[in-house]
Amino acid sequence: MTVRYAYGISTALLLAGSAATLAGIGPAGAQTAANDSAVIRNLAPRAGAPMSFADLTEQLQPAVVNISTTQRVRVSNNNPFAGTPFDGLFGNRGGGGEQTREAQSLGSGFIISADGYVVTNNHVVAPGDRNATIESITVIMPDRTEYEAELVGRDPASDIAVLKIKANKPLPFVKFGDSAAARVGDWIIAIGNPFGLGGTVTTGIVSAIHRRTGQGAYDSFLQTDASINRGNSGGPMFDLNGNVIGINNAIISPTGGNVGIGFAIPAEVAAPIVETLKKGQKIERGYLGVQISALSEDLADSLGLEKNQGEFVQRVEPGEAAQKAGIQAGDVITKVNGKTVTPDQTLSYLVANLPIGTDVPIELVRNGKTMKVSAKLGTRPSEEELASNSFDPDAEDNAMGQNDNGASAQATAEALGLSVVDLTPQIARQIGVASTQKGVVVSTVNPNSDAGQKGIKRGFVITSVNRQPVNSAADLDSAISNAKRSNREAVLLQIRRGARDPQFVAVRLQDS
Repeated sequence: MTVRYAYGISTALLLAGSAATLAGIGPAGAQTAANDSAVIRNLAPRAGAPMSFADLTEQLQPAVVNISTTQRVRVSNNNPFAGTPFDGLFGNRGGGGEQTREAQSLGSGFIISADGYVVTNNHVVAPGDRNATIESITVIMPDRTEYEAELVGRDPASDIAVLKIKANKPLPFVKFGDSAAARVGDWIIAIGNPFGLGGTVTTGIVSAIHRRTGQGAYDSFLQTDASINRGNSGGPMFDLNGNVIGINNAIISPTGGNVGIGFAIPAEVAAPIVETLKKGQKIERGYLGVQISALSEDLADSLGLEKNQGEFVQRVEPGEAAQKAGIQAGDVITKVNGKTVTPDQTLSYLVANLPIGTDVPIELVRNGKTMKVSAKLGTRPSEEELASNSFDPDAEDNAMGQNDNGASAQATAEALGLSVVDLTPQIARQIGVASTQKGVVVSTVNPNSDAGQKGIKRGFVITSVNRQPVNSAADLDSAISNAKRSNREAVLLQIRRGARDPQFVAVRLQDS
């Protein structure tokens, strides 16, 4: 399953100057929310299938904006043949240094207040490459008026960002609605900027709620069959009352285009995060301190429990809330704060959405007996800390997908058929290599790729590419880019597995 963020990014040579500001005429009535219930009441058709969404769209579209970023990307200029008999073949004997190019990304967003607060996805306004920095963010109104935007706050875990623009007049805005009231089959409207085409409207229905895609603690999305494509990221999903019930975020697609499976961050998740970011505050989440696994059919049978009801505790982190509450490895946690733990409503999701310091009642099963404990939640570590502390080399490989490293990491994943994380001392201990070992660790492998067919697995360390050292995931990205520019069809990887001696493996590059 390939999960792709629905935003676009393009690159060009570094150019001088800046985009000219386009004049436009602002919409009227900006002192009242465009989706105020009194305004919307008579606009949306009710009985049967809607005959037209035109009136509703006309009312809402002025508050939906396009978002463009300009990024400066550092590109390695290393000679891929350095140290070989071909060194200097192209007049770059032992060459090095860096070049800089400009990159641009396109996405969508929506204004939530007359004074110019804008909501979008974090990945729309985040660097698309580890070697990139954001130079500027521009918000483009439907009438093509452009505003320079300030980044007020971002939350990578939920993929939400808040911007602020300054205008000399009140701006049209929309409000969040109640996504918890959404039902499968409800009509929705999505407005955004697919493929850089500007304000585009698509419609569909809610295909599923609480849909999981394997993207972390906030992995609970509204699914829709409305056309969501690259550039739609950060745009609003409206119900027929004109309320924002979701923020369009990602798609599943084998081709990169829309196939009718799109996802939106529910308003019930997004709204409180947006309010916190608007205040300039950091997002902090509840943390129980357990490593868990799904209650599979075999595991449930072995414990005499129903499958898909609860999650199995593999490990309890010392000194954290779970240990203090008496939770043990081998327990099955079935309820948190009165809510049942299911595949659609996971333990991580329930706990992360509770305030730090909350005394939470927890129901669990131990040795066939139901027990109740109370845990005072701690503070959830960053996603990077969690990843480094919980890397399991024996875990099942996941399907390749988009991640927080952006377009560059996606390109590397598609080119090699694998993805990697930086090698930290914690991960080194877990995979049985020296803490001083340099390289990157394979985190997922596509079994159908050339790398997968040649035996590369999760937990292997890549130490060099084409005999050039790889000390970070950024180095790997750069090496793959160099190989592509040289029209190579394969790269030579040096691989280490645990304490074994390293070996070289030639891996063919996939078309991306």
